[in-house]
Amino acid sequence: MRRNFNELIMYNLLKGKRGIIFGALDENSIAWKVAEKAHEEGANFTLTNTSVAIRYGTLNKLAEKTGAQVIAADATSLTDLEALFTKSIEILGGKIDFVLHSIGMSLNVRKGRTYNDLDYGFLQKTQDISAVSFHKMIQTAKKMDAISEWGSIVALSYIAAQRTIFGYNDMSDTKALLESIARSFGYHYGKSRKVRINTISQSPTKTTAGGGIYGFDYLYKYAEDMSPLGNASADECADYTITLFSDLTKKVTMQNLFHDGGFSTMGISQEVMDMYIQGIECENKKE
Repeated sequence: MRRNFNELIMYNLLKGKRGIIFGALDENSIAWKVAEKAHEEGANFTLTNTSVAIRYGTLNKLAEKTGAQVIAADATSLTDLEALFTKSIEILGGKIDFVLHSIGMSLNVRKGRTYNDLDYGFLQKTQDISAVSFHKMIQTAKKMDAISEWGSIVALSYIAAQRTIFGYNDMSDTKALLESIARSFGYHYGKSRKVRINTISQSPTKTTAGGGIYGFDYLYKYAEDMSPLGNASADECADYTITLFSDLTKKVTMQNLFHDGGFSTMGISQEVMDMYIQGIECENKKE
């Protein structure tokens, strides 16, 4: 009898492991899906977001579903991060085995500022929240020796870190910084404590944050048509993230791993070529 994919991966891959999941906001969040999958795979973890996000989101609903405790923390604050790791170790009964960084926000995007007319104050905040917070989180954990040997740290990225994607704005530069931090700190933490650090470059995903990107629906459709396997969903990203938290990937570190249905390797697909040809033919008819 054939079993579906979700049944196949429920093998207690994270049984006995302790974690911290940053950034879940609502049921559309990738971090939310990761928390659900981690719970299914036997992990115990804490959930964290800013006080404002906790107040206006539905994180407590996720906490109730997964048996996790919510700890309010600003990921840009070293004081908050230290308190978060301290409380999490106390609540979970030992050092942390995995951490998910799923944090991203651009004030320039929110305010409609284009890439060639950035507000640099907004840019600084964007990078602090979306990338430098990753460095602060890792540095705090390393100084506290808060993560177990062979632990795993994962952050979520996007291909705009390597390629120019119109409308992604200053988040492109910010994601490039995020990926660089994973490589650089991956060396230091790997040498000292065997902790591995990776980023996942995910397909365009229909999340609350993703919806704020200019022309997102068209970008999503384009990526779907370009990818041989289609866009990866939030649930599928969660499945992939769980493998990186597990002991099955103990020697994978300092990598930016594309999880995008093949989009990152494509030049042009038949579907996109057909649309391009149709567009040219329509223009020719107008003339």
